[in-house]
Amino acid sequence: MKFIVSSSYLLKQLQVLGGIINSNNTLPILDNFLFNLDNNLLTVSASDLETTISSKLEVESNEKGSICVPARLLLDTLKTFSEQPLTFTVEENNTIEISSSHGKYALAYASGEEFPSAIELQDPNTTTLLGDVLATAISKTIFAAGNDDLRPVMSGVFFQFSTESLTFVATDAHKLVKYTREDISASETTEFIMPKKPLNLLKSILAGSEEEVIIEYNESNAKFSFDNTEMICRLIDGKYPNYEAVIPKENPNKLSIDRNQFLNSVRRISIFSNKTTHQIRLKIAGSELNISAEDIDYSNKAEERLTCDYQGDDMQIGFNSRFLTEMLNNLSSDEVSLEMSLPNRAGILTPVDGLDEGERITMLVMPVMLNS
Repeated sequence: MKFIVSSSYLLKQLQVLGGIINSNNTLPILDNFLFNLDNNLLTVSASDLETTISSKLEVESNEKGSICVPARLLLDTLKTFSEQPLTFTVEENNTIEISSSHGKYALAYASGEEFPSAIELQDPNTTTLLGDVLATAISKTIFAAGNDDLRPVMSGVFFQFSTESLTFVATDAHKLVKYTREDISASETTEFIMPKKPLNLLKSILAGSEEEVIIEYNESNAKFSFDNTEMICRLIDGKYPNYEAVIPKENPNKLSIDRNQFLNSVRRISIFSNKTTHQIRLKIAGSELNISAEDIDYSNKAEERLTCDYQGDDMQIGFNSRFLTEMLNNLSSDEVSLEMSLPNRAGILTPVDGLDEGERITMLVMPVMLNS
């Protein structure tokens, strides 16, 4: 088995695939890339058992074969080369030799048959959308997903597809984000929970991409196909909580404010907040928003006044500044709206501008009890 490939082209593809490989695998074979050669088409795969990702590369060859190559060793070697053709040759003594313009490098390889084979999806449903749209949906929601192993359903992003729209939801019980595209729909109604790791990988690969992504899914697995890449992953098993029930419908108190000004103010004030609760206080009266925090243990306190547009009763409400900062950071609008009903009910944060046609985003943040 022998093939010739461009060093930078190979490195670029392998760096993408390498993102799925765990640093400590239970199965040693998962520390490898699977190289599957079929004449001038090389399919490279990587897996962590839950997720398998593979890319097709064009190479110069008229041979066939399948081997597993140590991922870390190969990546570290490729990073040092300037752009040049590399020749890979499988030798008799169970090594694969890489020949560059400067020298030769031999790596031990394993048989391709040892590598776990990817799952085939039975009777999948299919939805197609633009790569950048999917990347945006992931980045707008994934930060709100939980990390609690005891509640695995909340550690992923909930995909809810219908014949009218596509909705993506993430929550960790303190904050919730619902991102909807009303300009895209699926052929039939379905829902599934995607784990974070493959989503983070998709987000980095697809950002800004004009390629179409085909999503196929059934009860237990989902497959994403785009460009020359395929990713199959196991879905999180379980029923997603009824998130609509926690979004308060009646919110008579509405605050509109410049996002950047609000974000910078919350960031500054939070430096003076208690290091365990991160509590900040919003006091709204007329067109004035007063943001304050106090850490009684260290006698640190701060307050700022901002002008805002407010309709509703005067009120005081407490929030965890970290959650508020994360949410404001994730919006790209110039102005945001914060709707509230009572100091013990969730606040709803939405962008006032900057959304595409058919794009909707709702962020919900739970309040914290104010100590008077």
